[in-house]
Amino acid sequence: MNEIGLRNAKNGIDTDGLKTTGTVHYNLGPADLVEHALRRDEARLTAHGALIATTGQHTGRSPKDKFVVRDGATEDKVWWDNNRPMTPEQFSALRDDFLAHAAGLDLYVQDLVGGADEANSLPTRVVTEYAWHSMFIRNLLIRPSREALASFEQKLTIIDLPSFRADPARHGTRTETVIAVDFSRMLVLIGGTAYAGEMKKSVFTVLNYLLPESGVMPMHCSANVGPNGDAAVFFGLSGTGKTTLSADPKRTLIGDDEHGWGENGIFNFEGGCYAKTIRLSAEAEPEIFATTRRFGTVLENVVLDDTRVPDFNDGRLTENTRCAYPLDFIPNASATGRAGHPKNVIMLTADAFGVMPPIARMTPAQAMYHFLSGYTAKVAGTERGVTEPEATFSTCFGAPFMPRHPSEYGNLLRELIARHGATCWLVNTGWTGGAYGTGSRMPIKATRALLSAALDGSLNNAAFRTDPSFGFEVPVAVPGVDSAILDPRSTWADKDAYDAQAKKLVGMFVDNFAKFEAHVDTNTLDAAPRIRDAAA
Repeated sequence: MNEIGLRNAKNGIDTDGLKTTGTVHYNLGPADLVEHALRRDEARLTAHGALIATTGQHTGRSPKDKFVVRDGATEDKVWWDNNRPMTPEQFSALRDDFLAHAAGLDLYVQDLVGGADEANSLPTRVVTEYAWHSMFIRNLLIRPSREALASFEQKLTIIDLPSFRADPARHGTRTETVIAVDFSRMLVLIGGTAYAGEMKKSVFTVLNYLLPESGVMPMHCSANVGPNGDAAVFFGLSGTGKTTLSADPKRTLIGDDEHGWGENGIFNFEGGCYAKTIRLSAEAEPEIFATTRRFGTVLENVVLDDTRVPDFNDGRLTENTRCAYPLDFIPNASATGRAGHPKNVIMLTADAFGVMPPIARMTPAQAMYHFLSGYTAKVAGTERGVTEPEATFSTCFGAPFMPRHPSEYGNLLRELIARHGATCWLVNTGWTGGAYGTGSRMPIKATRALLSAALDGSLNNAAFRTDPSFGFEVPVAVPGVDSAILDPRSTWADKDAYDAQAKKLVGMFVDNFAKFEAHVDTNTLDAAPRIRDAAA
């Protein structure tokens, strides 16, 4: 019998007992993992040598099946309005059943690290049932050197068994799918889903719980740095341009999704990227497209044609098709995953209501307000015959991964912005000239020009007006950008319709923020938008 020693002497955590009559494979590299995945019929090769797998019924995360153990340590720290509780007894039963289920399986172990800042890193041992899952997480987290592996000691353990089925009556789960996080044991159990992204986001969740106590801000953002060391972070929900706009050939990419901001600046949590591929093209996103044609990349739920060439326009399995690849597959990626304190903080929104300006400068209090709001808008599904935009508010631009109350993250971000003098910008990549269905999508050339002016500092020298509804500062004229687009109201043929739409959106912001009012100071409350006469 093979036993995986998972004892963490430093924290007194003992998860010894994960034993199997199968074979345990430690820290295999890409070539071995590809061979294993193919031999076990877990995956296929594309015509270009990438590994491709499907994930069955779960083609995305299952947030309603994610649980946090509620015990003495977490009772007063976790934001229970946002996190489903599990009792210690239910988790113990779940753990026992996981160990029993694993007893006859071949298992794959990767010893990896979350966090490029050594002082704030999270050594993580990931045990998987599938070889392709082992390759996925090896791509996504930071890979220690061979010398570092010799003395590796994990602080977090993740056990990922897709063939396990939870028992709601015994384990307190909602379905047979479970993602259970025990912060006291530093153990994550994932079962009933083959969607590999659950592993990646579990590490992010744990870092979001641990780091604020050390004064480090965990962020769901992309980040890059200019040739003069001027770093920038880009917050944004899916579809707002977080990955696209941070991939600037003139700047070095730090990472595309998860970062920390601490005493020494910003640092990537990951060692790879997990990019959406639906409608991916070489023309629009050449760097990401190139990674899909490399050995070592893992594709998820992408449809192949009869010559095994990926068809990125085919969403029959899911619109959430993905590719996972090491960060160094991107030509201008940072080798260290670190940069100094950000000079600019950008919050992205795709406003389908057509109300927001293409760019606006915010005070630290306004930045905190919009960070806690986490606003974007999406176009309703046409299958329901709805053409009105739908507002989405996901606090901190990542509510599903936030164990603590949003105000903790918001206060920490505001303090860091003020301490290091970062300039904050709201960038709208959504609609102009009207709402979705009437207006048009914000021109990408204009967005890039405005963003470049913000990052190089020249935009700070422009003349600004104060937006009558949201109170932030909007530039009046910027070289190379049509001035009309800078004033959203002027782009609407029906000005009364704009005023009504602005009033509607302001009301949505105010209603959403009501749950945070007791947790923020008066400066932040004063930063709230107001229902004003937009024509005044």
